[in-house]
Amino acid sequence: MDKFEVLHYVDHTQLKAITTLQNIRVLCEESIKYKTASVCIPPSYVKRIYDCYGAKVNICTVIGFPLGYSTTEAKVEECRVALSEGANEFDMVINITDVKNGNYDKVENEISLIKRTIGKKILKVIIETCYLTEEEKISMCKIVTNSGADFIKTSTGFGSKGATLEDIRLFKKHLGSNIKIKAAGGIRSLEDIESFISEGCSRIGSSSAVELVKSAK
Repeated sequence: MDKFEVLHYVDHTQLKAITTLQNIRVLCEESIKYKTASVCIPPSYVKRIYDCYGAKVNICTVIGFPLGYSTTEAKVEECRVALSEGANEFDMVINITDVKNGNYDKVENEISLIKRTIGKKILKVIIETCYLTEEEKISMCKIVTNSGADFIKTSTGFGSKGATLEDIRLFKKHLGSNIKIKAAGGIRSLEDIESFISEGCSRIGSSSAVELVKSAK
C-alpha cells in the first residue's frame, strides 16, 4: 500500500474548542486532495462547510461530545439539526454513567433511537475505552451489535487514553459481523495507522494523519 492510500481510511478530524473556520477549511482542502474518508467537524460548522463544499467532502460530526452524558433528547435533536444541515456520518458518545450504573438497556435504547433518527446515514458509537473495564467493553460490543449502529469507536481523543491494539482485538472477538471498527486517539505515526488498519479497523480518527503521512519516509 502506498503511504498516502492509508488516508482513504482516515476521518480527518478537527474538534478542538478553539477550532476556527479557517482551520476547518484547511481540513476540507486536505480531505479533497488526499481523499480522506471524511472530515469530522463540530456540529456548529456543518452547515457552513456543506454550503461551501457540498458533496466535495463527506461531512461527519459528533453527538454528545465529548462526555456523553447529555440527555438522549438532546442528542437526538443534535442529530436532526446536523442531518438537515448536511452531515452524512455521526460519531456519538455513549452515556458512560449509564454503563457504570449498569443501565445497559438505556444505553442500547439511546443508540437505537439515534440510528433510527439518522436512517441510512452512518452511525459510529464512541464507548471511550479508557474509562471501561474489560467486562464493560465486552458488554458494549454486544450492545452496539444489537443496536443497529454501523461502527464501534474506541475513543473521543479527549479522554485519558486513546485507542490500543488490545482493545481492537477484544472488539473483534465480541462484535457481530455487521459492525465495523474505528480507532481514534493517541495515533501518532504512520506505523500506528498501518497497525490499526492491519488489525482490522475500517476507519481511523486523527487530526494529524495527513502531516504524519507527508513527513514519513
